This record gives sequence, C-alpha cells and structure tokens, in this order.
Amino acid sequence: MTATGTEQQPPRAQHSDSQQQAAAAAGGRPPRPSFSPRRFQSSWDAKEAGGGRSADSDYLSELGAAQQYNINVDHGQTAGMIDSIFTGNVLGHKSDIADGSLRTYEFRTYNNIVGDYYIAPRFLEKIALHIAKNFLLEFGALDSATRVPLILGIWGGKGQGKTFQTELCFKKLGVEPIIMSAGELENEWAGVPGKLIRERYRRAAEVSKVHGKLSCLMINDLDAGIGHFENTQITVNNQMVVGTLMNICDNPTRISIGQGWMENDVTRRIPIIVTGNDFSTIFAPLVRDGRMDKFYWQPTEEDLVGILHQMYKDDGLSESDMAALLRAFPGQTLDFFGALRSSTYDGQIRQWIKQDVIHGEIAEDNQNMRELGRRLLRQEDLPQFEPVDLTLLMLMEEGRRLQAEQDMVNSMRLSDEYLKKQRKVGRSMIGLSG
Repeated sequence: MTATGTEQQPPRAQHSDSQQQAAAAAGGRPPRPSFSPRRFQSSWDAKEAGGGRSADSDYLSELGAAQQYNINVDHGQTAGMIDSIFTGNVLGHKSDIADGSLRTYEFRTYNNIVGDYYIAPRFLEKIALHIAKNFLLEFGALDSATRVPLILGIWGGKGQGKTFQTELCFKKLGVEPIIMSAGELENEWAGVPGKLIRERYRRAAEVSKVHGKLSCLMINDLDAGIGHFENTQITVNNQMVVGTLMNICDNPTRISIGQGWMENDVTRRIPIIVTGNDFSTIFAPLVRDGRMDKFYWQPTEEDLVGILHQMYKDDGLSESDMAALLRAFPGQTLDFFGALRSSTYDGQIRQWIKQDVIHGEIAEDNQNMRELGRRLLRQEDLPQFEPVDLTLLMLMEEGRRLQAEQDMVNSMRLSDEYLKKQRKVGRSMIGLSG
C-alpha cells in the first residue's frame, strides 16, 4: 500500500550478481531491465506528439508556432474586455500603445513656415525633377533599366540658403520628409548611425505608402559628418554610413535593419536629398553620377534681389534698394543680409534693459543686473517689441558694422599664434580648403 495522494512507482527488475556472472560465463548478456531509459533530457529535445510539421520539429518550437490565436491588438484591451477603471473616461477605450495611436514619426510638415518667401525657379525645378523621376521609376512609368540617381546632392558656399530653399520647395510640393543632420552620423557605438539611416529610410517608405504622401529622406551637412579632411580621423561609423548610403542607392527597395531577409520584404523607393558645402571631401564612389545627382547652388543677382525683396518688402523697400544693398556689400552671403534685420532690434532691447529692468547703465557696479535674468527665466513683464521701420540707410550702417567685425576676425588671425600651421587639403570643388 502507498500513502494517499502519491503514485506507486512500477517495480524495477532485480538481478543478483550470481545471475549476471552466470550469464557472462555462458557468453550471453545480462537480461535487459523491464523499464526504458528516458529518451530526452529536457523539453528542448522533446518531439511534438504526432510528428509536428516536420519530423525534426522540437516541442517548444511547435508550441510557439501552433498557438496562432487572435493577434489583434484590440483584443483584451477594449471596454468590454477589461475593468472600466482601466478604460472609461480616463484612459479611453483603447489605452494600449500597441494600437498605434500613440506612435509618432519624425516627419516635417513645415506648417511653421508662414509668409510669402521667394523660391528660386532653378532650385524648385531641380527638387521637383528629382522627386518626380524617382517616384515615376517606382510606379513603372519609366523603363526599369533606366538609371535614376537616388540621391540629390545640393552643395555650394556657406550661408547661401540651401537648406531653407529646400524646405520652401518641400512645402510648395507637399513633401513631408524625414530630416537628419550631420550630428547623427556619429555615435559611440559602431553601426548605430548606419542603422538609423536604414530605419528612417524604411519609415519614410512605409508611411509614404500607407498615408499616400510624398516623402523623402533629407540629410543636412553631409560633408560635415562623413567628409575626409586632413586632420580628421576616419571612424568605423564614417565608413559604415558611406557603405549604407551606397547600398541603399544600389538596392533602394531592399533595406534590412537586422531582420531576416524575406521575399516579400520590399520597400518603396524613396528619394534622398543631402546638402553640403564641399562634396570633394566625400568618398568618391558615393558621389559618382550613378548614385548622386549634383546641383551646385550659387544664387544669381536676380535670385538675391528676389530673396531680399521678399525679406524687406513689408518695410517699404523696393527691388532697386535691394540691388543697391547688394552692390554696397559684394561677396556677402544671404545669412549676412538676414543678420541685418535681427541686429536692428538691438536698440530697442538695449533701451528696455536700461529703463525698465536695471534702471541704469549696463555696467558691473549696477546692483540690478540680476533682475534681467530673473525676468527672463520667469517670463515676467516681458515687452512686445514692434518691428523697426527700416530704411536703406539703417541697413547700410548696420552692414558696415557687421563687415568690420568680419574684417577684424580675418585680420587678427590669432590661430597663427596658438595653432600649428595647417597645410592645404588640396583642390576643392568650390576652391576652398578644409
């Protein structure tokens, strides 16, 4: 008899030593025990009953593959499935992030750009043609053997409005791009920037396909992130970013982010637009014509007059005034003329600080200087400054001041005293070194 609640173990066959010795002397083998040893050491080795989908299928694999229940994310999270305290009016009927309603995307819609801005016709035409060619090739309107560069490289001198003109073109065309900058092309972990590019490219492709919107991937200041300069160390991430962009150009519909390859894993072809100052510093095979279409942007005098007139026309300044301003400061970039407006507020701000905040001169011995920081941080009693009624004379005067500061930086050249002499990197695409 056994104790209640315990199972009785089957008796094992007992064989005495004399029986085993007798069997060995007769040239035979000891009798086999009446029980069978365990065939599997754990559930990893166990086989699914009935053989499963294949004879070599293990139990755990078949268990996971066979339990294909309802995978709808709404299952078990609606008001009819869980207690009302977790839904109701507080969290809503779908409170789980898995339903997708709380997911966000890094897309730019440019709704913040309000106003009438000048778009250079050459710039808009180049952006429109590049986007159109890539989408037409994707939709089968062009011969599949046609070689359309996936990347449009917009390059030129500093401060010429490359990025802003591109954003204006996106807004005009209704393009919602994903934006990356040169600072995201380096990371302490090798491979992270390359994977980030692939992830954002796939995201732009998937959302463009699902939401039915024109999209692209834009990388600002590409040469600052992967350019090869004389005293710049080439890192593993530099090489992987270049290799990733080259691979995407060669296979724009097969982008892996680490998952296994599948035959039906085909993404939509999405154009890439990059900006930079000097593409001669970038690995040459990436810049070749089959992968990148180059567009050198240097505004003409007509473009500059049009852009400046849109900037200052509300002040009553004419196109002839803008032409006179350009002739007064030849060789200056667009950011120079844009800085003229912001500097015209200096007088109003200076007067507000002296009269309303510190009640005296801006000096070290003024005990009220801390009041400025307190008001700014707490946003107390901040004024609303009205736009200054600009005149051509005011812009000329402010322009001469800014130009004097530029000349001071170039003439002093303190780097000659503190730094080693830098050799020329070599001939550049725009005649600059470094």
